[in-house]
Amino acid sequence: MSRPPLPPFTRETAAQKARMAEDAWNSRDPVRVSLAYTEDSRWRNRSEVFQGREAIVAFLTRKWEKEQDYRLIKDLWAFDGNRIAVRFQYEWHDASGQWYRSYGNEQWEFDEHGLMKRREASINDIAIAEKDRRFHWAAPGPRPADVPGLGSDPF
Repeated sequence: MSRPPLPPFTRETAAQKARMAEDAWNSRDPVRVSLAYTEDSRWRNRSEVFQGREAIVAFLTRKWEKEQDYRLIKDLWAFDGNRIAVRFQYEWHDASGQWYRSYGNEQWEFDEHGLMKRREASINDIAIAEKDRRFHWAAPGPRPADVPGLGSDPF
C-alpha cells in the first residue's frame, strides 16, 4: 500500500501530508486514521507507548470517547527527508462539559511508501471557558478552507 505524498518531502508535500493527517484525525474515525500508519507503527502519545494498527485503533477509540466534539488544526513546523514535525492545537470537552485546548508537537517518520512508521507526541491541556473556543466548524469533518491555520500565534 502506498500513501502519497512520498518522501523525500518538499515544503509543499510536507504541508500536504500535515493537512491530510489533520483531515483524517478530524474525521474521528479510528480505522481511517490507522491506515496512514505502518502495520507495526510505533507511537508515544503523552505517557503512553504502543505499537501497531490494532493498538492505534484502540487508543483513538478511547481518546475520542473522552475528548468529545474534538476539532484539530495541525501546522507544518519542519521537515527533512522522510521526517516531518508539526505543531497542533485541538479543542474538546469532557463528559461534564468542561472545555479544553490541547497544545502539542509531533515528530513523524515515514517509510518509503508514505506510511508513518513512528509518531511521537507531546501534549499539554489547558481548561478554557466555552466562550473562549476558537474552533467552531461542523464536526466531525475537515477544517473548512476559510478557517485559518495556527499562523504565527501558537497560543
